[in-house]
Amino acid sequence: MSSASSQARTGPNIPLVIACGCLIALISFGPRSAMGLFFQPMTEARDWSREIFALAIAIQNLVWGIGQPIAGMMADRFGTWKTMALGTALYVAGLLMMVDAESAVALHVSAGLLIGLGIAFSSFSLVLASFGRTVSPEQRSLAFGIGTASGSLGQFLFAPLGGALIAGIGWQQTLIVFAGLAAVIPLLAIALKGKADQTASAAQPAADQSLTAAMAEAFGTRGFILLTIGFFVCGFHVAFITVHLPPYIADLGLDPAWGATAIALIGLCNIIGSLASGYIGGRYSKPIFLSLIYLARAVVIFGFIMLPVTPLTVLVFSGLMGLLWLSTVPPTSGLVAVMFGPRYMATLFGFVFLSHQVGSFLGVWLGGKLYDETGSYDAIWWMGIALGIAAAIIHWPIQEKPVPRLAEAAE
Repeated sequence: MSSASSQARTGPNIPLVIACGCLIALISFGPRSAMGLFFQPMTEARDWSREIFALAIAIQNLVWGIGQPIAGMMADRFGTWKTMALGTALYVAGLLMMVDAESAVALHVSAGLLIGLGIAFSSFSLVLASFGRTVSPEQRSLAFGIGTASGSLGQFLFAPLGGALIAGIGWQQTLIVFAGLAAVIPLLAIALKGKADQTASAAQPAADQSLTAAMAEAFGTRGFILLTIGFFVCGFHVAFITVHLPPYIADLGLDPAWGATAIALIGLCNIIGSLASGYIGGRYSKPIFLSLIYLARAVVIFGFIMLPVTPLTVLVFSGLMGLLWLSTVPPTSGLVAVMFGPRYMATLFGFVFLSHQVGSFLGVWLGGKLYDETGSYDAIWWMGIALGIAAAIIHWPIQEKPVPRLAEAAE
């Protein structure tokens, strides 16, 4: 094993990489997870329809997805720090431009295009790829769980923080505060300087594989295609609930503060869910575990829409959904690493994540569009149930094993 690879796997920098990566995931995920809190104050201040704001966040999710494979390629080629520095600049610019966005186009450019690209180039996907290059295969699933849980902690912290700031200083000043916090990311990313060619070693078979060959191999693998299709459903669920649950709760007569509470509770419970997922995914079948997660989501959503919406049902729904929220990420990213190794994980997981964000786009946009047309979220809730069942079916036949190239080289 080369000295560079040995240092990456066993050196004293591992705790620093994990700590800084977790803080980056927390900060980058925090503001975007609180976007639903700006829904009502911004639409009321600008006299916008719900579809206008929903489309902006839908664009954000779609651009995030489109940008993720590009960010992965950049990180694999030039390093994580440069990629995250660029992403932070875009993220901060988008948050600051939202402050003065008075037209739909300005909102779509700031909250949609710029923040979407900013998140793609500074988010937890790159953090997980850095973890995959740093820790041993045996520790990888748990590390992914810790990184994902850190993003959830950001949601837990930023939801009440955003709600309190909006109530105290207004939504415009709150966006400025969020921009200041996001600006810290490049400092933390200094510890995550690694890139793909630094992981090449004798312990990684066929380390001279090109990026083009890696992409062709992935898209020629049935399990990768199924995983990519299935992750679409995760994005649909998460984005719709993040943006539309607060106004849905308010529409049904509850205090709007319950919306912030619900988002915060989802984030809190997802810390538990992500850590548990990382542990379980390292010991049991990842495809079967994913099927059970999606099936459980369908059951939880069904129960929520069939029962009267009260503070208690909101809390129960948020807690259960939080346990299932991003618990899909450790086994999904873990399967990518198992099948193809960590070398091009940032790029390959970026393509899987693109599907997630296409689902996010449709979940957010259709939520706003169908509400404006029907005055109800019922159709989108039922769509979420159907997709959860479909995802459970899709993930079941995925095989958790290395592609033939890696399997043969390991013999």
